[in-house]
Amino acid sequence: MKPVAIFRHFPTEGPGYLAPFLDFYRVPWRLVEIDANETVPSSAHYFSGLVFMGGPMSVNDNLPWIAPELALIREAVTSNIPVLGHCLGGQLMSKALGGSVTTGPVKEIGWGEVSIADNSLAREWFGEAATSEVFHWHGETFTLPKNSTLLLSSRYCQNQAFALGRHLALQCHIEMTEEMVKAWCSTGAEEIAASPGPSVQPVETIQANLAERVSALNHVADRLYEKWVSGLQS
Repeated sequence: MKPVAIFRHFPTEGPGYLAPFLDFYRVPWRLVEIDANETVPSSAHYFSGLVFMGGPMSVNDNLPWIAPELALIREAVTSNIPVLGHCLGGQLMSKALGGSVTTGPVKEIGWGEVSIADNSLAREWFGEAATSEVFHWHGETFTLPKNSTLLLSSRYCQNQAFALGRHLALQCHIEMTEEMVKAWCSTGAEEIAASPGPSVQPVETIQANLAERVSALNHVADRLYEKWVSGLQS
């Protein structure tokens, strides 16, 4: 099987739980270190799937790698090569497929409940549950591209996930590990302090019962990742 390409845009926002998941299922993968100035691959056909991780930048920033990544996403979708986006990655998918990314009404940081949409595609991805707890850290939001289906919403962000065939875009984070949560709380402490409000949790709240919350999130990720990898090209 060709490897899955995982695009890292910021040093602390790597594949997280996705890496051991792929290793367990013996799915080969390769990290594309955009944050270390690695060049965006010239074609999606080198890979069985593409995964785009998060980052503090905006898809609307004038950065040299954004346009090539958008083109790569469009090529992959046209070729039925599965694409998966986490937060910034989901925003990249939206923009690449004709949606838009704008500043959200509020920042959303910490653990929060998402409502699972009442449609058949959402049930394919999430099962019969009506809600789930996920992790959030974003200030922007995406619109739904044409022909995509809304999967998740939260109190503070209407568009938390969409699917388009075998492609999945997430505004929220399902890839978190305990180490990642602690690292983000450390590097993002000033942002949290500067963003008071009910949609932003203090560090102490974010890290409370962390092992149990991450374990539950891993179960959510297992289901989504299992469905996503089932569409990988050999």
